[in-house]
Amino acid sequence: MGTERRPLFCDQALAARIERAEADFMTQCTAAARGRAEGFAMPLAGGVATFADTDSPFNKVAGLGFAGVPADAELAEVEAAFQAHGCPVQVELAALGDPAIGELLTGRGYRLVSFENVLGRALSEAGAAAMPPGIEVRSSGDDELAQWLALDADAVAHPDTEGVPSHEEFPYEVVENSTRDMVATGIRRYSALRDGTLAGVASFRVSGTIAQLTGAATAPRHRRHGVQTALLAARLAAAAAAGCELAVVTTQPGSKSHQNVQRQGFDLLYTRAILVK
Repeated sequence: MGTERRPLFCDQALAARIERAEADFMTQCTAAARGRAEGFAMPLAGGVATFADTDSPFNKVAGLGFAGVPADAELAEVEAAFQAHGCPVQVELAALGDPAIGELLTGRGYRLVSFENVLGRALSEAGAAAMPPGIEVRSSGDDELAQWLALDADAVAHPDTEGVPSHEEFPYEVVENSTRDMVATGIRRYSALRDGTLAGVASFRVSGTIAQLTGAATAPRHRRHGVQTALLAARLAAAAAAGCELAVVTTQPGSKSHQNVQRQGFDLLYTRAILVK
């Protein structure tokens, strides 16, 4: 009999590392957008408030909860900065963070609009997964960047309908620009070909010993054929080879992506509450 796999346990120290990695990534993405828009990245109680561009998915507050409670004056400064850009303030607050922050935010008029799940997998357990038949995954070079970006944006424009729907929708141009900003930070890109045709794209970044899976998309006509499974297996193997000990991913609760990563051995680490003012 094989040894039963133990679910990965996430304590506050691990959650703090993951949230710091997220805050650092948002800072880098915002910096990459500066040639196109006048944004900002403001430190806030161990996290960061970022504005990259109009309607950008990088307009948020990330990483709070693990380095004290922000002062009212600090929050007021952040809120004024977002207001100057005509942008609501969105805070992604980890359930393992200081609960006093949630109380502070709701007292200032923030409302709960959604949740997202953070899942993880120890890469010491990662083995070479078999690729589904007819699918090849390879690193994606600059020669196909335009195709890579277009497939990603088109897939986001036609989301799967399983699970809790996202509270956000982004125009095609915004998705393409924000993904280009991610590429500028140095994420590692992959393409999946199904029967020789570009069918899916994905990426990850290394933050210390953490591999952040920074996105994956499958063209609608190639869905339900194992493309996501193949892209996930390839990135896990690459992350392990890069010396990472843990892979993390964010998904919508109950989504197809949530199901796919759980099938590949990911465990739910914690939930983020999305609060907006």
